[in-house]
Amino acid sequence: MKMLFTMISCLMAFPVIKTTNSRPNFVLLMADDLGIGDIGCFGNGTIRTPNIDKLAQEGAKLTHHIAAAPICTPSRAAFLTGRYPLRSGMDFCGPSRALMWNAASGGLPPNETTFATILQKQGYSTGIIGKWHQGVNCETRSDHCHHPLSHGFSYFYGMPFTLIMECQSQASTPAYIQSSSQLSFSYYMIAIATATLIAVKFSYLRNIIIRVMACYAIVGLLFLFAYYINYGFINYWNCILMRNHEIIEQPMNVQRTSFQMLKEAHQFIERNKNVPFLLFVSFLHVHTPLVTTDAFSGRSVHGIYGDNIEEMDFMVGSIVDAVEKAGLKSNTLIYFASDHGGHLEANNGEFQTGGWNGIYKGGKGMAGWEGGIRVPGIFRWPGVIPFGTVIDEPTSLMDIYPTLVQLSGGKLPKDRIIDGWSLVPLLKKETSRSEHEFLFHYCGKHLHAVRWHQKDSGNTWKAHYVTPEFYPDGAGGCYDKVLCACEGEGVIYHDPPLLFELSTDPSESNPLQVHSDPRYKTAINRIEKAVAKHRKTISTVPQQLSLWNGIWKPWLQPCCGTFPFCWCDKETNNRTSII
Repeated sequence: MKMLFTMISCLMAFPVIKTTNSRPNFVLLMADDLGIGDIGCFGNGTIRTPNIDKLAQEGAKLTHHIAAAPICTPSRAAFLTGRYPLRSGMDFCGPSRALMWNAASGGLPPNETTFATILQKQGYSTGIIGKWHQGVNCETRSDHCHHPLSHGFSYFYGMPFTLIMECQSQASTPAYIQSSSQLSFSYYMIAIATATLIAVKFSYLRNIIIRVMACYAIVGLLFLFAYYINYGFINYWNCILMRNHEIIEQPMNVQRTSFQMLKEAHQFIERNKNVPFLLFVSFLHVHTPLVTTDAFSGRSVHGIYGDNIEEMDFMVGSIVDAVEKAGLKSNTLIYFASDHGGHLEANNGEFQTGGWNGIYKGGKGMAGWEGGIRVPGIFRWPGVIPFGTVIDEPTSLMDIYPTLVQLSGGKLPKDRIIDGWSLVPLLKKETSRSEHEFLFHYCGKHLHAVRWHQKDSGNTWKAHYVTPEFYPDGAGGCYDKVLCACEGEGVIYHDPPLLFELSTDPSESNPLQVHSDPRYKTAINRIEKAVAKHRKTISTVPQQLSLWNGIWKPWLQPCCGTFPFCWCDKETNNRTSII
């Protein structure tokens, strides 16, 4: 008996070793509107991003990582499905190129299969925390056809929409942005007044006094409605926080949302540490209005924009720490990227509210130029991805889809085209070349540019058929627009197309001479053959961002309470800070 007691005591003295799952966990971290030049490991020497930089040092840095679209909704649709957004009707160049309302009927179609759907079938616990921006409902206020829980995620905590200026008070908004909102309001009023006068003119009211009184009454009512839309209730209708299908804050308190999200990420990791899991943390950073807590305000030399990036870097480090404290470091693939490039037009005067895209021309909303689509890409998986790996080959956000499916043991859908390629061979250094020979860069339905990766030589060429028209100085984005145009007077059509060799001219400063450089004709001929082949694979599908699918519909408005007076705050027990 004494010997048995001694043996048990010895066994108890050994540390408990946590067993790991045979399949890796996945933690996907996505910034919003972050420029590739905004973080340290991609060349920024003034904004402090030690946690993101450490991920790159301990894993792989992708220097030629490309978004499938230069704006939120289509880029994220491509990320989730591994397909060009045009294939699912999630790219459009009409009045809006992204979803503008929670109560719009457009969104990621129910027949699309996300990587979360496949991993869920493979036994993974799947969660998304943060921004969704892929729609909510189709026909009724509670059908949730576009909701994350209808696309493979078993848990959702965050914004079904995206962070917008109306989500915070006007008092904390820079003056030039307030002026922009007031200008928009003025346009509303001019349109309303004109429509009202026309209606009264052609009405059947004969008495001039009655006509005048009716005119004033209609203008007054429409004024109140416009004020209600523009200033009173956009934050109640778009700035909401959900847990699964339940609205828990309407409107959301943006000053505490980021760290509520961080707490949720920690809790998700702790709940699922004994099963394989997929956690997609979709940051609200660094989209305007750049909501930053007091702990990080005033810390950066780049003002509120730099403060916001440094706060996001802290959140990245906190999530990585949670993975490691759960004993999951060696069995978790962590990925960090931005959905597209920084927003040049957001910079105005003394306020820097948009990102820096490094040496790359252009930015958010510019379909072909590198600044809008070349984004930071980082992977870390200790023991599998060698430390300090740098991959200069063309890769895409669409590649995450087949990469996750392969590593989870799942199978790619056979009934649709998947445009991404698994990155496993590149990450493990089993190959030195990307599978991408061509990447196509759309602005809505219009093909603006094509990238050709010449595998035998390693050179990368890019042809521009259409480019947005810049300010005269060529540096500040598109003239008098929030986003560049896809077509019409706001773009320049190039015939013959511009051609750049990105391998030697990544800033796209020196186009090849059409007649004097023999490489021009060779490259353009090869690209045009690829375009013709690619166009044959594009099918006509319902346009999710069309005018009808994009407008606000009151019967689809998510509402906590009695519509239109929606209000609730159910987060009384989730307000402690993690800092």
